[in-house]
Amino acid sequence: MTLEMWITIIILAVAMVLFITEIIRLDLVALGVMASLMLFGIVTIEEGLTGFSNKAVISIGALFIVGGAVFHTGLASLIAARILKVAQGDLTRLMVIMMVSVALMSAFISSTGVMALMLPAVVSLARQLRVGASKLLLPMAYSALLGGALTLIGTPPNLLVNEALRSAGLAPFDFFSFTPLGLLLLGVGVVYMLIFGQRFLPDRKPKSGVQTVVTPHELFLIYELPGNLFRLRVQDDSPLVEQTLHESGLSHVYNLNVLSIERANGDPRPFLPLVNRTATHERLHVPSPDTALHASDLLLVQGSAEDVARATGALKLAVLAAEPVLEGEVISNEVGIAEVLLRPRSTLIGKTISELRFSRNYHLTVLALRRPGAENPVTIKDTPLKLGDVLLVQGEWKHIFALKQLREDFIVMGEREALQVGALTRPDKAPITLLILVAMVALVAFNILDLAPASIIAALAVMLTRCIEVDDAYSNVDLKTLFLMAGMLPMSTALVKVGLIDLVATGFVSALGQAGAVVVMAGLFALTAALTQVLSNTATAVLIAPLALATAQQLGVQPHAFMMSVAVAASMAFATPIASPVNTLVVSAGDYRFVDYVRVGVPLVILSLIVSVIVLPILFPF
Repeated sequence: MTLEMWITIIILAVAMVLFITEIIRLDLVALGVMASLMLFGIVTIEEGLTGFSNKAVISIGALFIVGGAVFHTGLASLIAARILKVAQGDLTRLMVIMMVSVALMSAFISSTGVMALMLPAVVSLARQLRVGASKLLLPMAYSALLGGALTLIGTPPNLLVNEALRSAGLAPFDFFSFTPLGLLLLGVGVVYMLIFGQRFLPDRKPKSGVQTVVTPHELFLIYELPGNLFRLRVQDDSPLVEQTLHESGLSHVYNLNVLSIERANGDPRPFLPLVNRTATHERLHVPSPDTALHASDLLLVQGSAEDVARATGALKLAVLAAEPVLEGEVISNEVGIAEVLLRPRSTLIGKTISELRFSRNYHLTVLALRRPGAENPVTIKDTPLKLGDVLLVQGEWKHIFALKQLREDFIVMGEREALQVGALTRPDKAPITLLILVAMVALVAFNILDLAPASIIAALAVMLTRCIEVDDAYSNVDLKTLFLMAGMLPMSTALVKVGLIDLVATGFVSALGQAGAVVVMAGLFALTAALTQVLSNTATAVLIAPLALATAQQLGVQPHAFMMSVAVAASMAFATPIASPVNTLVVSAGDYRFVDYVRVGVPLVILSLIVSVIVLPILFPF
């Protein structure tokens, strides 16, 4: 053992302890590893900094931007809705559908790309089911890794061992040679997650730094909207028939905010359809001040019971009290509520909501006004606005977030929370985002481009086409994830450079070489699975595949079972968050700890080993 070996071992050991105990953040530990290796001369400065130019790191950074566009345009919500529709709100059924669909996609395209696509959708699903995203994201990551074992192109190690067989003059694997074992392992993984994994998985909400902004659903309750929302029907003899909302006086005379109009099916007038309702009232519409009212229109209004009583008596409106107004009628993918804070130099200060013609100019309705320190309720329409006032606005998400562009006047709060519940800020760009996403997948799937350039081009495309604004794109990049990956990659270089990998591998072969083919194959699987927890699966396969081939030849047996055990084990990167970019992607979103991966992943690795040792000699006899 050389001095460089001991230094590398100590740095790795300290890093693993810090990862497990989380005394220091994971990304800071990784950067500390990188700095230590360069400080002690284990790696050169160039080798230490290569993580920041690594293809996987660059690809993930670009995919965060593409994923942001998927979120902002509503594609994530669409995917989530389709899966949720099939799952019908059942967590068990959802788990099975999610794991199988992710694995099948990962069998043909990059598992990292699949994760970037599905991550926003699954976070949205978790919100809708009111469960922690931590209950779904790790199973999804594991299914993406298991999917890599389904086909020859599922993951780089499969191709590496196949090329090693070809180079040795042996018959290579076919495209679907991996499929029987891969499907079996996927089935075992799904059953394990359903029976045991759910018990080990934490149920915690992801942290968002110091973010304390509440969700739209929480605002719905905080502002007591359920008690201030009423359904009114415009009767045939009402004086409001054929009047516009502005002419009706509902707002400026009766202090009622009309949030939506539900109109009988077949109305030819152009409105914005949101959700299907019933056979008689099929479409829900977002009104403008110029919207004309018709007989039998159902109005969803916000206001006090006293004002509603005045309006119904004077304007011949019928109150429908049979059904309570539900949250989904105010908050959906298209419309919602948000708090807006006035900036110190806002041009709105000193003016009233009525003077500002807020509804007409901003296409939003002010539902409430909160003033810090005010003991009595503040009248919305005729109270001059002051610094620190918080407006609760309602309307289409695109109009709510358009206020962000008025930087001198408004601070829009809760955008991230709104996006996580499926708010569509750019629904008109969804087809463009889908086209870009399909093109990226096609370029990678047909080996036209590597994932790195394909993802960069896709990220650039979604920004240039304004599927996502540049500032929003950058805010979607998770720097913690990127620094974690970039900081730990030099450790792989160090382990190879100082000779520790060769030392361990050679000792392993010497110890088990005479124990028999099945024991050796099990040892190769265990060694590969152990190394892939700290090294990339590609690097692990490069190191172990030649040893597996040489060992099989020394034992005088066919090497295909040995080689496939190495390839499959390289995909079993379940036990640490740094074992695979797929695992790293979900650390922040699921608020996972290092120990979560160990607790859930190690049993699955052991199960995979047992299944592989039993099945591989049957599929590929020695």
